[in-house]
Amino acid sequence: MSAEIRAWVEEYERKLRAEARTEGHREGHREGRNEGRAEEAARAVLTALRVRGIAVPDVARERILAEKDPETLERWHERAIVAASLAEVLDGLS
Repeated sequence: MSAEIRAWVEEYERKLRAEARTEGHREGHREGRNEGRAEEAARAVLTALRVRGIAVPDVARERILAEKDPETLERWHERAIVAASLAEVLDGLS
């Protein structure tokens, strides 16, 4: 392999590695942002329940804070605003 081709291949490999690092950074940033949004939504559910005077046992609090699905958290938040009990808010709570 000529020195010119070897230099081109090495430069190309450096660019690929740099792009992979950049993409990994973007993905990590995106994941962090999504986790932050989920935590904020979970706290909104807990706030609505607190304001409504609905007690939230530790197990339920942990379940709410562990939820990462935005649609589930939105559904729980909507229910928390009008529910009379925690069982009316959380899916499958017995």
